[in-house]
Parts: sequence; C-alpha cells; structure tokens
Amino acid sequence: MSQTQTWTVGRLLEWTTDFLRQHKSDSPRLDAEVLLAHARSCQRIQLYTAFAEEPDESVKAAFREMVRRRSEGTPVAYLVGHKEFYSLDFIVSPDVLIPRSETEHLVIEAIDCVKKWRANLGNSTRLVRIADICTGSGCVAIAIAKHVPNVQVLATDISPVALQIATRNVERHAVQDRIALVEADLFGMESPQGNAQQEESLFDIVVSNPPYVSEAEFAELPKSVREHEPKLALVASNEGMGVIERLMAESLPRIRSGGYLMMELSPMIAKRVENYIATQAGWKLEKMTKDLAGHPRIAVLKRD
Repeated sequence: MSQTQTWTVGRLLEWTTDFLRQHKSDSPRLDAEVLLAHARSCQRIQLYTAFAEEPDESVKAAFREMVRRRSEGTPVAYLVGHKEFYSLDFIVSPDVLIPRSETEHLVIEAIDCVKKWRANLGNSTRLVRIADICTGSGCVAIAIAKHVPNVQVLATDISPVALQIATRNVERHAVQDRIALVEADLFGMESPQGNAQQEESLFDIVVSNPPYVSEAEFAELPKSVREHEPKLALVASNEGMGVIERLMAESLPRIRSGGYLMMELSPMIAKRVENYIATQAGWKLEKMTKDLAGHPRIAVLKRD
C-alpha cells in the first residue's frame, strides 16, 4: 500500500481483497472486512457507511500488520482473537482449535436429544447430565448450556492452556453455574467398578470433538491449520482412531443405559468408525449425521 495515496475504507477493502486473493485466501473479502472492522473497533456492517472515510494512521498501521500476517497464513480468528459459533462469540487463541460450522452439528444433535427425552417423559425440567470431552475453547459445552435449561456439564481437556481459554468463555457467557471445567486426559478418572457408581451420577450424554486426524491426513491439511492450530487437538494415533477408541471404552461405564455418545469425526475414517462400533459390546450406532457438504461428520451411539 502506497503511503502517498488516500486510503479510504472502501479503497482499503478493495486493495486488501485483491491482495489476499493473490495469497490464496478462501474468503478474501470477508477476511478484509473482519480485519478492518477489528482495527477500527467497529462492527463489519459499519464499514459500509464509512467507505469514503480515511482511518487514522494508527488504524491503518494495525490493519497493515494483520493483513501481512494473514497473507502469511495466520487464521483471521487468531488475529482478531474471537470466532462466532452457534450464534455465540468465543475467545480463541492458538492454544485452541478455531470453532467450525461442522462442529455445530454436535450441538444440534445434543439439543435435539434432550428435547426428545423431555417430551417423551412429559417433563421439560428434567436435569440432564452431559460431559464434553476435549472441550478446547468450551464452545460446544457453552452452546449446549446456553440452549438447554436445567443442565449440568462436565467439560474436560488435557491442555491447561486450552482450559484457560475455556474458563474465559464460560465467564463471558455467564454459565459458571452449569459448567465444571476439569483438566484431564479424556475423563481422567478411574473407571467405576460394577454397580459402585449410582445411576444419578451417570451421564445422559457424552459429546466430543476429539483428535481424529491421521499423520498422513495432517500433512495434507492447509498450511494455516498445520502451522497455527494445536496439533495435540487434531492428530490421533492408529490412523486417527486412537482417541475415538479410548473415548468409547471410557464412556461406556459412565453413560446410563439408553444414554448417548456423540462424536465428531473425519469423513476419511467414518467407515472405519462404523465398523469398529459394530464390534463393541454395549454400543449401537444410532445414526451417522452428515455435514452441509454431505460428508459423514457426527456418529451418534446409543448405550444398551
């Protein structure tokens, strides 16, 4: 950007859109708008009434730096520090995965399940116990807690820095009374033995967006994902199946009879997951939900 020209909001957006397109951004105009709105501390829609205005130099300098980093592959969400998910705004950092629209299907399945239970019971206030394993930013747990009344959620993650972000999001959305955050590798507790665990302490639903990417698939992911998002939250052993297999085993004694385990997965391993479920006593594959692209994305398992 030339320092001698008048860089109005409209011109900044036009130039940046073209620049980011040349640098292979999938959404160059949207990226430009989000970054400029952040630099101006305004809503995106306010840019459209300010096309003829020239931002002051501090705004332009901040914008130039973000555009430079975006052109080098840094995701927009990390540059601005937040991302929308299920119509809620979440704080994010490179310590957590960026919430994606595919994961919203996990929330939808959980909410629909609770509504059906309560309708069948004729009890709209029944307490529902949910576990969100590998919670990351906390977006799934919080979205459920905001939309399901009378719910208790245990949200766990192996990463202490991820839990710091999740804690900020729990406070941001004022659901401290409904969500307990615990640092743990999956459940992180000794498996209950026999009938030692009371029925009322079992979970109704376990949801998880676990690591499910194989090393080979990880190598093919976009550079912005490989170099900026936490690999710990993405890659699993056994060609992407390692954590899913552990999750099924650890969930079985913790979910009440008739309860559900809902897991996000890669379409690349969907058939393997389906075949594995068929070999595991105690589980029945209720359905495999597809994402908007028509790919299998959410496995919904019912406990016998």
